[in-house]
Amino acid sequence: MKICVLGLDCAAPEVILRDERLVNIRSLMQRGVYGRLESVIPPITVPAWMCMATSQDPGSLGVYGFRNRSDHSYDKLAFATSASIKAFAIWDQVAAAGKKSIIVGVPPNYPPRRVNGISVGCFLTPDTVKNDFTYPASVKAKITELVGEYPADVKNFRTENKVWLRDQIFEMSRKQWEVVRWLLRGQEWDYFQFVDIGLDRVHHGFWNYFDAQHLQFEEGNPYQNVIPEYYQWLDQQIGTVLAMLDKDTIVLLVSDHGAQRLDGGFAINEWLIQQGLLILNEYPKTITPFEKLNVNWEKTRVWSEGGYYARVFFNVKGREPQGIVAPEDYEAFQNEMKGKLENLFDDKGALLNSLVFKPKELYRQVRNIAPDLIVHFGGLYWRSIGTVGHSRIHIQENDTGPDACNHAQFGMFVLSAPGCEMRGEFQGARLLDMAPTLLRLAGYAIPPTMQGRALFSM
Repeated sequence: MKICVLGLDCAAPEVILRDERLVNIRSLMQRGVYGRLESVIPPITVPAWMCMATSQDPGSLGVYGFRNRSDHSYDKLAFATSASIKAFAIWDQVAAAGKKSIIVGVPPNYPPRRVNGISVGCFLTPDTVKNDFTYPASVKAKITELVGEYPADVKNFRTENKVWLRDQIFEMSRKQWEVVRWLLRGQEWDYFQFVDIGLDRVHHGFWNYFDAQHLQFEEGNPYQNVIPEYYQWLDQQIGTVLAMLDKDTIVLLVSDHGAQRLDGGFAINEWLIQQGLLILNEYPKTITPFEKLNVNWEKTRVWSEGGYYARVFFNVKGREPQGIVAPEDYEAFQNEMKGKLENLFDDKGALLNSLVFKPKELYRQVRNIAPDLIVHFGGLYWRSIGTVGHSRIHIQENDTGPDACNHAQFGMFVLSAPGCEMRGEFQGARLLDMAPTLLRLAGYAIPPTMQGRALFSM
């Protein structure tokens, strides 16, 4: 039995499961089961899509975000690539049964992952003209012939030029869905997965124009309908794909995480400086990335990387080059820092209600260099600001460019499978449950490495 997975990066269940104008998605919901889908912690594109494909948590994969520490030094951060993920994925199980897969834009997929079938790179591809972004490499020429230059992403999507951004996202998506239809129609496959990154870019670029609860929202603004229009565009593309599939195909519409308004940024390293935990030899005169700060490592106990969530690291003696936190004090210090971070306040003096996690309590395994603490400021209504030079800890501006939303812990799924008797809304589904569920429904064995459970059977 064939499996077709259509991934919508950052799709919000509050929108996609409620908008009656999304007629093709409504039809899929009526034929199957749907609901909110709990993502992993942290709910980030990398590693969330591969957590879904492998049914393993981020700690077991050893990937905690787009950038990860290469070792215990202070300055070696490496971007995640396809080679960062070693775990057995759903398409590997399909290949073990002698079947073929096509994966398009499933992050991280650069360099393009070698599969038994066809692999097309994701948004992390540096340049689709200069770089090989397909496996086999010959597929690149066929895609170029079909759509011209293939856009893996909208470069510099954090911009104030919203007209340009809107047009670029729609153009990227148009070309990508054209390639998807060509692959579905003309290539051999038993498992197919595509991830549309455009929805994530639309959310980050336009959520403040769409969400009436956003601090920057203004009724009647010129971009108020960009997000609904993109959802309707996606619904049309999904409709064309559904029309191409035979009635025995399992179809999963799924997101890696959701989206929600962004109330502000918490400058974590500024706060650590105020607390006397991060010591600088010289405070910068302008806003400065952490890696360019003049840090006194002989006196620093804690530092952090910014992003949608905070990765907090301790300077541990015998682990880091100039560590000063004694190993025997580690657990007590970790508990102390967790308490401090859980009791932070917002710019109005109200408790932020931040969520603070210890990796060893969160993950089944902790591989590679994990943060010592993971922090979701304000339940992800606030993002983590890693730069220093603001002279304050609460800021509205994002230090990496305009950003209107943050990720939400819950994404969504709609599953239609021949022979599956479940119908209607389902509660309690997790991202890690998707691969085992698809394998069970299609008649494959579930690898013992997978941590999720099959929600339904034939």
